[in-house]
Amino acid sequence: MTTPSGGSTPDDYWRRPDTGDDAVADQPPAAPATTPPTGQNGQTGPAATGGTASGYSGPPPSVPPPAGWRPPVHLQPAPPRQLPPQDMAGLDAAEQRSQRVTYGFGAAAGVVLLVLLCLLCSRVVF
Repeated sequence: MTTPSGGSTPDDYWRRPDTGDDAVADQPPAAPATTPPTGQNGQTGPAATGGTASGYSGPPPSVPPPAGWRPPVHLQPAPPRQLPPQDMAGLDAAEQRSQRVTYGFGAAAGVVLLVLLCLLCSRVVF
C-alpha cells in the first residue's frame, strides 16, 4: 500500500473536484438563523410554545378538495350477473359418493397394511 504525498488525505480520491469558486462542495447550505419564540412570561424554548424540543409544530392544516375533483365517468359497468341456482340435493349426493370412494380406498390400504404386518410378524415368530 502506498501513502499519499503532498498533504492530501486518503479521502481526497473519492471527493468531487473543487468548482473553482471557493465554495465548499461537501458542506450542505447553512440553515437560516432563527430566534426562539418567547412565551407569556418571557420564557424561551419548548416551554414557551408548548411544543417539543425539536420544534415540530404538528401536521399542516388539511384543506378539503374542491367539489368536482373527481374525473367524469363515461362508461358505466354492467350490473353483476345472477349466479345459477344450486341443486342442494345433487350436491349432497355427490358428496356422499366421494366420501364412500375415500373410505373404500382407506379400507383397502388398511387391509393391505394389515396383511403386510401379519406377514412380517409371522417371519419373526416362525
